[in-house]
Amino acid sequence: MASARWPCLILALLSGVAVSGFPRRLGGLLGKRSLPEGVVDGIEVYSTKVHCKVTSRFAHNVVTTRAVNHADTAKEVSFDVELPKTAFITNFTLTIDGVTYPGNVKEKEVAKKQYEKAVSQGKTAGLVKASGRKLEKFTVSVNVAAGSKVTFELTYEELLKRHKAKYEMYLKVQPKQLVKHFEITADIFEPQGISMLDAEASFITNDLLSSALTKSFSGKKGHVSFKPSLDQQRSCPTCTDSLLKGDFIITYDVNRESPANVQIVNGYFVHFFAPQGLPVVPKNVVFVIDVSGSMHGRKMEQTKDALLKILEDVKEDDYLNFILFSGGVTTWKDTLVQATPENIQEARKFVMNIRDQGMTNINDALLRGISMLNKAREEYRVPERSTSIVIMLTDGDANVGESRPEKIQENMRKAIGGKFPLYNLGFGNNLNYNFLERMALENHGLARRIYEDSDANLQLQGFYEEVANPLLTDVEVEYPENAILDLTQNSYQHFYDGSEIVVAGRLADEDMNSFKADVKGHGAINDLTFTEEVTPERITLWHGAAQSMFSWLDTVMVTQDGLSVTINRKNNMVVSFGDGVTFVVVLHQVWKKQPIHHDFLGFYVVDSHRMSAQTHGLLGQFFHPFDFKVSDVHPGSDPTKPDATMVVKNHRLTVTRGSQKDYRKDISVGTKVACWFVHNNGQGLIDGVHSDYIVPNLF
Repeated sequence: MASARWPCLILALLSGVAVSGFPRRLGGLLGKRSLPEGVVDGIEVYSTKVHCKVTSRFAHNVVTTRAVNHADTAKEVSFDVELPKTAFITNFTLTIDGVTYPGNVKEKEVAKKQYEKAVSQGKTAGLVKASGRKLEKFTVSVNVAAGSKVTFELTYEELLKRHKAKYEMYLKVQPKQLVKHFEITADIFEPQGISMLDAEASFITNDLLSSALTKSFSGKKGHVSFKPSLDQQRSCPTCTDSLLKGDFIITYDVNRESPANVQIVNGYFVHFFAPQGLPVVPKNVVFVIDVSGSMHGRKMEQTKDALLKILEDVKEDDYLNFILFSGGVTTWKDTLVQATPENIQEARKFVMNIRDQGMTNINDALLRGISMLNKAREEYRVPERSTSIVIMLTDGDANVGESRPEKIQENMRKAIGGKFPLYNLGFGNNLNYNFLERMALENHGLARRIYEDSDANLQLQGFYEEVANPLLTDVEVEYPENAILDLTQNSYQHFYDGSEIVVAGRLADEDMNSFKADVKGHGAINDLTFTEEVTPERITLWHGAAQSMFSWLDTVMVTQDGLSVTINRKNNMVVSFGDGVTFVVVLHQVWKKQPIHHDFLGFYVVDSHRMSAQTHGLLGQFFHPFDFKVSDVHPGSDPTKPDATMVVKNHRLTVTRGSQKDYRKDISVGTKVACWFVHNNGQGLIDGVHSDYIVPNLF
């Protein structure tokens, strides 16, 4: 499973303007007036708009907030945005009375020093810090003069991860007051086509949500708009405070005609891989659970609840064991045991009797679990086609036995030796989470913080569900040796059901016609190889000077000025002129190992009778009926193909009976049609000679 890390950026807005330096307008100019609804302490936030543009899983998000100071004196205005932890800020600007001050994104240590210096000098500055399970908080405050307007605009981007068979865009909504113009919009474009699209809000009833929400998708495009009126924002019909406080989540997935999809843009490519319908690889799981004194009470009860629920979901082909640690280390069984109904029932009793006690010996507990997995594999106690996983849960730092984080990390690297992943779950905030994260990442796993809320048990269960169904192990994504440059990670220990592997790179030759991408991995039954032939040949549609570019990997429809063009992925292109004629360009693909023939395009006319009588050309001259007569059918040189005499255009021609494929009705296989073949390049049938219709190139 790939893990995404927050890049630890602090954004400092160093505008060079001291907070005391904003001009104040004369109070007499403001006068006495009734303030608009939603004004809090003289400040009206009259517009908040979030626009998300997603292309091929990559989200570009712009948050814009506009406020005005209605007070007679300068006021401080704060701008808070909570960002996904996997996102990164690309731009921030602050505009006051038409003057824009750009922000600077700095690396963590440099930005921190500049931020502290700016604050000490009374300048405007912003920074990013953690604020919850999935979010980082960006906040900036500015002193706004009486009567002045301020606009905050923050741009951030993220690669959306596929999680439980869908992509998720997570937006935190918390305007803190009624906002006259509040809107969230998302425009999604996925070349594979969108298979589902949904949106939900944690702060509003479904009935109210449906009246403020619009969502739609068709083909490659999807759209979501959430635009509540002032009345829909109220916490009650007569209230002046806002109920918009919570999570707004957009989820979608894409069509998958094949396990892989490769997209090429401007010499770069991105390779998405998410096979479906594969059997699950059996797991060998060791749960290493902290039962020290700090786990007492609610945390221990929630942990036990989660483990009991996980035991319900463990498959009978899996093997498991529990290791408990405090000052010492104890195990449920001496070795891994199969998850038979009898063993699961015994495991449930063991979990229900877990008690907290003592100190925290992380090192010895993990080494015991790792040794158990290694020994089970060496002694053939687990299936050959199975995969091993260590899941550790702790709420504190090591304080007995080996307690040095660097040494514990070293011990785990040596013991695991890259053979299987280590997943670390940190319960609460009183622990060295960075240590847990580094140790997990060094061993091909990831760390997850479990928050001390009422749903902590659901958080634990949710994590297990992510790793419960491995479909492939030791996954390698391979490309031709000299075809690709600057490749991202292309090897993964596991591919889990509902997730997605993403590899990106740069083509060595932008004019490359095609290349092959192989994904290899070990499945539950056999070794598997998935091959995707990438053909970046382009289909260009011109409309005046404007052009739209597509490829045979697309499925798309374009309609404009009576012209309709439909591209069906790796199949054909249909061109229709209103109620007139329809052309079909079929992509004929031959066997890849065919030494002579290559893929070619077939050009077909569906409604030839609609063409003008003046239509000519190699095909056009036959679009309208003409007189001919076939007679004197007799055996030819091939006993299965008789010859005959055809009289046409005052010529007597020898023709041979045969068959040809008609793709007008069945564009995939075609229909076999009997016909007469004219010899000598059609001489006597076509107007002129065949060389009259040959051109050096198409354009």
